Amino acid sequence: MLAFEQELSGYDIKKWADWSLKLFYWSPSFSQIYGELKRLERHGYVTSRTVMQDDVRGKRVYAITPTGREAVRTWARTAPVETPVLKHGVLLRVWLGHLTDPTRLREIVAEHRDNSERRRAEAAVDTQAAHNETAWAYPEIALKWAERYHAAERDLADQMLRDLDDLQASGRATAPMPLAAGSASAAGAGARVAGDEEG
Repeated sequence: MLAFEQELSGYDIKKWADWSLKLFYWSPSFSQIYGELKRLERHGYVTSRTVMQDDVRGKRVYAITPTGREAVRTWARTAPVETPVLKHGVLLRVWLGHLTDPTRLREIVAEHRDNSERRRAEAAVDTQAAHNETAWAYPEIALKWAERYHAAERDLADQMLRDLDDLQASGRATAPMPLAAGSASAAGAGARVAGDEEG
């Protein structure tokens, strides 16, 4: 946020993160923001000063330093292109669907579908807001991507609901057979459980 050459308070950074970054990356807590600002200031990447808001109190605002800007520039230009980490809680619960009532599992996916549509709508509004600010030309592109991403999540959830309905209709939605008591897999699982209890 500070790379856009504006002085910002921790509150401002949180507001901006909730407005844009949360839709495609992360929205840190206030404690994380202030802790990171202190660390960056110790390393000379940002500076801070207190500005008066009224007659009785002020607020601390932060600005990026040339060293900090160069560090961000270097990261943006040279950091490895990594595969995004996918940790999809809803998919994991579907994967464990044999442990959940089919009606409840459908409710979970439907809620995810509604959340995805809400995020898509948020991204659409924020994209338009970014379009009205010249300095936010590149964030606008990122927000357009976020809008398309959450639309895809919504559509995939719709398809998953249809897949769940088809599974119920097929009669294949049954719990897996339990492991035989004498099988090697069962013995190994029992040993692991026993070891966990002793630990």
